Amino acid sequence: MPGVETLNFDSPEETRTPEKTRVDVVRAGNTTAARMVLEPGWVWSECVKPVAGTDSCQARHVGFVQSGTLHVTHEDGSEADLTVGDAYVIEPGHDARVVGDEQFVAYEFEPRAAEEYARE
Repeated sequence: MPGVETLNFDSPEETRTPEKTRVDVVRAGNTTAARMVLEPGWVWSECVKPVAGTDSCQARHVGFVQSGTLHVTHEDGSEADLTVGDAYVIEPGHDARVVGDEQFVAYEFEPRAAEEYARE
């Protein structure tokens, strides 16, 4: 494996497209990252739950928001809006929805979530 490697989300190794969802996946060595593009009107429990088959999202997300706003509700009662410039950690056991009329675009750096999220 080279000492320096570049990856491009515009040429992903894999793309997943459940309803109102696009997940572009890139891999380098032991690392997997993903770009998530969620359309206005996207709600996890409506768009990804049918693929995941769980009552809440069981992925751990670590990422950075490029555009849009995502409202996350966790089963522990905590809630947050993720917006441009935010870095975030979301623990398993949550639902989420896009707020407003702008796409939510985020980059995920938790390898397990990048490998498995929205996979049919």
